[in-house]
Amino acid sequence: MKSSANNSSDLNELSRAVIGAAIEVHRELGPGLLESAYEACLAHELASAGFKLEQQMPLPVIYKGERIDCGYRLDLLIEDRLIVEIKAKEKIHPVDEA
Repeated sequence: MKSSANNSSDLNELSRAVIGAAIEVHRELGPGLLESAYEACLAHELASAGFKLEQQMPLPVIYKGERIDCGYRLDLLIEDRLIVEIKAKEKIHPVDEA
């Protein structure tokens, strides 16, 4: 089992790689497209780099011990460790931070 320091370091490396891929996608496409376009291109970029990922993975709410599918979806789950929520906005609002 890896130590927590190694896990943190691994997650930081993964995060840097994903941010780099997102910057590459934005450089290539520019602003103004739908979130779905950025998501598809980022997924392609990450898969091409050899990362394991899942798109639009269901995220249930646990309510009183019961699993309830409310329609929440993770845009990208990368390497079973990092969740990426794609936003295509000029400004992030407080409601987006949740």
